[in-house]
Amino acid sequence: MAKDPYATPAMQQWTRCKQQFPDCILFFRMGDFYELFGPDAESMGRALGLAVVDRGNGIPVAGVPHHQKTTYLQRALEHGFRVAVVDQLQDPKDAKGVVDRGVTQVITPGTLVDESMLRDEQSVTLAAVAFLDDHAVGAAMVELSTGHFEVLDANPGEVIDELARRGVKEILYAEPVAGEAPERVKGLLAALGASGTGRAGWHFRPGEALEAITSLFDVASVEGFGLDEAAASTRAAGAVIRYLRETQAVDRPPGDATSGGEFQRQRVTLAHIRPPRRVERDRACRIDSTSLRALEIEQTIRDGQLAGSLAGVFLASPVGTRCVVRTPMGKRLLRQWLANPSRDAKSIRARHDAVQALVNGRTLAEALGETLKGVSDVARIAGRVALGRANPRDLVCLADSALAAERLVQTLQQAETLGGLRERLEVHAKALTALGRRIKDTLVDDAPGHLREGGAVRDGVDAELDEARGLEKDAGVWLADYQTRLIAEHDLPSLKVGYNSVFGYYIELPAAQARRAPDAFTRKQTLKNAERYITPELKTFEDKVTTASARALDRERTIFDGLCERARQRVPDLVEYAETVSELDVLLGFADKAHQRGWKRPEITTRRELSIHAGRHPVLDETLGQAFVPNDCELGIPDAPANLALITGPNMAGKSTYIRQTALLVVLAQAGSFVPADRAIVGVCDRIFTRVGADDALHRGQSTFMVEMTETANILNNATTDSLVILDEIGRGTSTLDGLSLAWAIAECLAGDDTNPGPRTLFATHYHEITELEEKLAPPPRVRNLPVAVREWTTDDGKQEIVFLHSIRPGKADQSYGVHVAELAGVPRAVTKRAREILGALSVQHARMDTTKVQAPRKSRESAQLGLFTEFLPHPAVDELRELKLDSMTPMQAFDALRRLKGQAQTDL
Repeated sequence: MAKDPYATPAMQQWTRCKQQFPDCILFFRMGDFYELFGPDAESMGRALGLAVVDRGNGIPVAGVPHHQKTTYLQRALEHGFRVAVVDQLQDPKDAKGVVDRGVTQVITPGTLVDESMLRDEQSVTLAAVAFLDDHAVGAAMVELSTGHFEVLDANPGEVIDELARRGVKEILYAEPVAGEAPERVKGLLAALGASGTGRAGWHFRPGEALEAITSLFDVASVEGFGLDEAAASTRAAGAVIRYLRETQAVDRPPGDATSGGEFQRQRVTLAHIRPPRRVERDRACRIDSTSLRALEIEQTIRDGQLAGSLAGVFLASPVGTRCVVRTPMGKRLLRQWLANPSRDAKSIRARHDAVQALVNGRTLAEALGETLKGVSDVARIAGRVALGRANPRDLVCLADSALAAERLVQTLQQAETLGGLRERLEVHAKALTALGRRIKDTLVDDAPGHLREGGAVRDGVDAELDEARGLEKDAGVWLADYQTRLIAEHDLPSLKVGYNSVFGYYIELPAAQARRAPDAFTRKQTLKNAERYITPELKTFEDKVTTASARALDRERTIFDGLCERARQRVPDLVEYAETVSELDVLLGFADKAHQRGWKRPEITTRRELSIHAGRHPVLDETLGQAFVPNDCELGIPDAPANLALITGPNMAGKSTYIRQTALLVVLAQAGSFVPADRAIVGVCDRIFTRVGADDALHRGQSTFMVEMTETANILNNATTDSLVILDEIGRGTSTLDGLSLAWAIAECLAGDDTNPGPRTLFATHYHEITELEEKLAPPPRVRNLPVAVREWTTDDGKQEIVFLHSIRPGKADQSYGVHVAELAGVPRAVTKRAREILGALSVQHARMDTTKVQAPRKSRESAQLGLFTEFLPHPAVDELRELKLDSMTPMQAFDALRRLKGQAQTDL
């Protein structure tokens, strides 16, 4: 009978761990490697390119070096795997048989807390969704590393936008009995590119959800949090909490910073998790996931990098300038403010007041900046403290940050405008200072990242620790004295006292002197040319020193655990402190950028106005400087009452830059920042919509044009008079007439009418015929034509030359210079020459088109069977047909005339 390969002691351990976490890949520690066995090895090998071998027992095996664990864990998470790390729970020297092992960490895409796997400026969020029906979804979103907790009830589209803004990496859902995700969940995961984790349906039941929430926050009801017991979001919140408890309540190895020297199960407090806040969608300017990507607010479209995005203006400044946001918490809050600009005029003005105070008070700003430089990621360190994963270096950084609280309070005394922030800091400053001083008095400044070898606690802190350390330090002196004494007493000049990790302490004599060894020497080891001995006195010293090292390490762990417990009691203070510091940091970053680049304070109004003078694209202003051409934008103001601007002009002239620039300036203004412009009046927008770029969704069976029309439909159905709409080249994904007719109708719809004004809209297009709308939809003027200026001339050799001036001016454009741009791009000369010939022929027919027959929209529907602009194209044959006198012609004459006209028409074609 064949032997079961899983019957060995080590594989039995693996099996037990796998049963505990069946949905996880096991990183199983074996010596210097983390091994993967069976299906884990095969799936991870395919995903990460690991070599998978069979060691003769039929079990596939792959492995990664233990010192590269973090690298491979990150790669595994990027592929959507959940990983359970199995470590050795005892020193192999102390093991009798197989070394004890257990799961010490469960890592999933949405539950990262280790500093090495996190980026300062990015949030890693876990979410759970609960569907009441196809139109109502509840979501709960938790950032485990900081404890931020939010809930939301909305329709599926709105939930997708909110999850996208928060960078959700993993989504929990109720898994059906069959085990496969429902179609609506699959659609959600595909839209977000997130990893899905199915959970038992009972985790989402109202009763179980309420029990999880009330037990975590020690309350009797969830109504105090603004939650409805029956709401889908409450069910999702309960499922998230239960998942966090399961994944974080794992074993700790003895070398871990939080264990007491021996293996034990740690109680996970989740004390840093704040009570859930309901997402107040009406307080923020909503930017859907499509617009967030198109405007490159958080990252660039092409390569997904921070540099080149709006956030990168503050976080990834060019060489020679510094990042204006100093703390990791501030970097994350900045991205949150830019992705969720406020729509509350009072709050926006308050932020502008704070920025103005810091722009004017540069001494104050510089003092705050110097203090903030010393503040570490308090929010995430507090999270690791609560989860039992803090190390000595974390606590030292926490202490330095806590001690900065009083300095910040004192500095803010100089600014009355920032009094609110100062008061919030004062509430926690005293407690944080006491904690910081205790940690600083206990731990060395250059603390190690772990406690495996000790050395974290200062000398003089603990008498027992000092005694044990004294034995270790004095060992060398004692051994030297002992060696000198033995040589003198026994006349053995070549005697040496030494130590190695295998045999411990020993006395060594060369073979020539070994015959004279005293009776008190007990032989311990024989070498080629020497003998090694031990004496009772040396053995006693060895036992004392060996135990002293272990006792010192145990004592350090006990002291460190006490500090962690003190810090854990102050987690609520630390969380509030982190929030206040992050807000102060972002406001100071806004002020620094305004001071560096000469940005101006925008006027915020509740009127439907948008007036920007000499506005500049915030990203290009950073990179191009004086070379960037500023432009104005005026919509809905007394001097320019039109709410729709038609931007026409050549390719590469800057139409797309202009419309994106306007949207980004509105985002900056409503986020609380000053803007790169000479002056600006911004009427608060409730939503920002965009339809730019060419994209498809083949995984959903949607072509580029279908995606374009879907996004456009979303705009037309949801934009209000307070929205800002950015449209770029609508209708280019289909035939010219179809695209032109759609673009025309869409522009008319967005322009609105006297009773229902449309949203403020910037409409960039190559369909120059649409410029007729400026006259057709007036008075009052609802459309304004804004072409991009071009300078054109012909050289002496007859070559056409043009220069794009990148300046937006009132008027109309009559061509796009596409052939010229093709030449600049390197298209072969023969192709562009032929293109000009074809363009000339087409332009003749285009010139015959009559747009005067397109009337403004009417309430009654008319026949659409004829052409869009004219009933027919003029032609000599048609003119001659019109002149025929049919009443005076015989049937044969009429037949001859028709035959002649037919031949003439065919010849012309």
